[in-house]
Amino acid sequence: MQQIQPLDIISVNALQILISLVNLFILYRIIKRFLFKPVQKIFRERQSSIDTQYEKARDAAAKAEKSKAEWQDRLNHAEAEADAIVSNASESAQRSSEALLADAKTKADGIVERAKEEARLEKRKAEVEIRGELASLSTELAQKLLGREINEADHRAMIDSFIEELGDTREQDQ
Repeated sequence: MQQIQPLDIISVNALQILISLVNLFILYRIIKRFLFKPVQKIFRERQSSIDTQYEKARDAAAKAEKSKAEWQDRLNHAEAEADAIVSNASESAQRSSEALLADAKTKADGIVERAKEEARLEKRKAEVEIRGELASLSTELAQKLLGREINEADHRAMIDSFIEELGDTREQDQ
């Protein structure tokens, strides 16, 4: 058997190194041409696609934000309109209530005034009737007391003085 000397295995062969370097350079150029450039092209296309998707997503987010702002504005406007409608309805109801109360008060005042007027008329009517009755009663009483007939002028003077005395007495009682 042959013995291998340890130095033969570790020897450096410059030609072998140069051939390996040329092979490596050729392999690098082949890989760069057929593999690296297409992979870079795929990466660029992929990056472009991703950038486009991000741009679309930003546009969609901006549109969504704008739409949200518009709807929020519409909602605020609708709330303001609702508040105005409620306020107007409340004011209208208040005015209607006040008008109804004023109308009712006017009617009640009219009824009270008519009742007072009717009471005054009834009082005058009663006074006229009482005067008439008093006149006839006093005439009969005077005829009986005096035993004779009194003339009309004397009779009226006596009745008027009697009624005045009754009116003064009533005023003092009240």
